[in-house]
Amino acid sequence: MTVNIGFIGLGIMGKPMALNLIKGGYPLWVYGRRVESMAPLRAAGARACASPEEVARAAEITFIMVSDTQDVEQVILGPKGVLSGAKPGTIVVDMSTISPVATRSLATRLMESGIEMLDAPVSGGESGAVDGLLSLMVGGKSEIFDRVKPLFERMGKKIVHMGANGAGQAAKACNQIAASLTIEGVAEAFTFARRSGVDPGRVREALMGGFANSRILELHGQRMLDHDFRPGFKVRLHQKDLRIVMETAHQMGIALPGSALVAQHLNALIGSGEGELDSSALVNAIERLNEGR
Repeated sequence: MTVNIGFIGLGIMGKPMALNLIKGGYPLWVYGRRVESMAPLRAAGARACASPEEVARAAEITFIMVSDTQDVEQVILGPKGVLSGAKPGTIVVDMSTISPVATRSLATRLMESGIEMLDAPVSGGESGAVDGLLSLMVGGKSEIFDRVKPLFERMGKKIVHMGANGAGQAAKACNQIAASLTIEGVAEAFTFARRSGVDPGRVREALMGGFANSRILELHGQRMLDHDFRPGFKVRLHQKDLRIVMETAHQMGIALPGSALVAQHLNALIGSGEGELDSSALVNAIERLNEGR
C-alpha cells in the first residue's frame, strides 16, 4: 500500500535521508527553510511545499530533521506548522536531537489533536545518512513504531525501540555522552603522546589492536592526525547536544562531570571560531591547554 510521506529539514542529514525514502518508492512532500535545499529532492521526484503545514496536510507520516528543540517546536506548533495541517490518525516522527522533556510535551500536545508521535534521533553522521546505515533510537507506542519501521529501514541499519515518548531522545543523549568522552579521551591520548616524544600515529595503530579500540579512535583519530576537520558532525551541533544532556541532567539532579568538562571544551572551540569544524577538533582545545609545556 502506498503511503504519502512528508519530510521537513533538508540539511546535511535530512537531504540524504529523504532521498533514501524516494529511492524506496515512497511519494514524498518536502519542505526546507532554504528554497535551494529542496532542489535535489524535486529533481528526484519529490513535491516541494511552501510550509510545514502544507507537508503535513499531504502526508500520512511526516518526518522532521532540524537542529534544535526550538526549531522542532516552531516546525510543529508555529504559524503554518505541522499541527495546523496534520489530520487525526497521522504520525509525526521527529528525528532531530532535542530535549527528552520537550519531546514528551510535544507528544502530549499532538495526541490532544489525535496525532501520534515518535522520537527517533539518529547516530552515524553524514556518511551513515547517505548510505542508509544510521542507528535509530526510537521512543513512542510500539504499534506506531511497527507501522513506521519499514520507513526507518530505508534510512538505517540498527533500529531499536527504546520505550515511550522521550526514550529515543534519552538514548541519543547516552550516545552523545559516550561519544564525546571517547573523542576527548583520544584527543588527550594523542596530546600525551606528542608531549612524550612518541608518534601519535603509531600510538593509534597500537591502540587499535587492544581494548582501547573504537570507531572513534579509527575515524576521529585519523582526522586528528591529519588535522582534517571537514565536518561530519559539527562542533556547534555537538555543543548543542551536550547542552541538552547537561540541562536534562540538571532537571534530574544527577552529576555528569565528564560530560560537563567536554561541554566546556566545545564551548572554547565555539569561542575560537571553530564551531563549523568536525567535533574531532576537540584535539585543538586540548593542545591549546598544553601550549608552552
